[in-house]
Amino acid sequence: MSFTNTSKLIIFGAKSIALGACLAIKKLYSNCEVIGFMVSSLKENPKYLCGLPVIETDDCEEKDIPVLIAIPEDVQPVVMSILTDKGFKNIISLDSAKEAELMAGYYESIGRFPSLYNEDDPYNRDDSCNRADSAAEIYMAKFYKDKPLKNTYSIPAWVHPIQVGAALTDQRITEITDDSGENISSKNVNYCELTALYWMWKNKLCTEGTTQYFGLFHYRRFLDVTDIGLMRMKAENVDVVLPYPMLHEPDISEHHSRYIKESDWAVMLQALKELQPDYAERFQEILKQPYLYNYNMIIAKKDILKDYCEWLFPILERTEELSTPKGWERADRYIGYLGENLLTLYFMYHTEEWKIRHVGRKMLV
Repeated sequence: MSFTNTSKLIIFGAKSIALGACLAIKKLYSNCEVIGFMVSSLKENPKYLCGLPVIETDDCEEKDIPVLIAIPEDVQPVVMSILTDKGFKNIISLDSAKEAELMAGYYESIGRFPSLYNEDDPYNRDDSCNRADSAAEIYMAKFYKDKPLKNTYSIPAWVHPIQVGAALTDQRITEITDDSGENISSKNVNYCELTALYWMWKNKLCTEGTTQYFGLFHYRRFLDVTDIGLMRMKAENVDVVLPYPMLHEPDISEHHSRYIKESDWAVMLQALKELQPDYAERFQEILKQPYLYNYNMIIAKKDILKDYCEWLFPILERTEELSTPKGWERADRYIGYLGENLLTLYFMYHTEEWKIRHVGRKMLV
């Protein structure tokens, strides 16, 4: 995606996607000036982001200025229609592929979060790679109340749909369900997609097998890993693949302040101190920064993902015990949100130890 022919633009959105787009454009396209951000309403949005003003759509008088829509892809068509009706003439949608291209360039320019794909060193398949679908077993979390996708997609053979929260309904939408074997399916109202990760841990990661990589996607969010990507992971001995981190200002407390009650955050920190004091000691250093791995999506070597689960779930279980109300007395997805922060902590703690690579997030609409 190029902004070399654009001298000025305004970004629609004022959260993490918009912030990342702004920082990337500033870094990569010195000729293009981002003059500010635009939102439908300032309610629950900052007045300034990245040092630039955030204004409401009705207050923007420059209808000819290019507008970059930098919000979740599934709601972009609605905003596109609204902006068109209000007279904006040059509107660009930042879909997940364009966002990944921007963030890959940005992180490469600052020397952080290296990409799985390297255009300057194209991957050549060799005989040691074998078949891509023998290298990985990825589970795609689906819930029986998920909204249908508008478009049709081809899902790779190595991606296996798993119904999460299957213990909460008699309706079946996938062959694999998270209420089989050892499971916490009934906790899905708080754990979200993490009930699938728990099922993988107890029923796949603790068993014998030749599959090298395991991972977790969502029904509408995938890591942008192809067959070639899987073969590259295997050939280059990649340990972990994560999405490019999303950016938050001033740090990732901006994320948890929107989704997690401070009392729940505090008891999670208490659980961390009790069970993993070394990680708790580095908590401020690692998490008082702008980078967050969203959505609990990951591909990792079997042993690494197993170790992560053995670290993660006792912390979450202890958090449930310390919470008010207790975890089993509520249904507000707070454990799933805490999981995103703990995933960030865990893998940034090990960033020098493991070969961690990054890809974009594909959003299916």
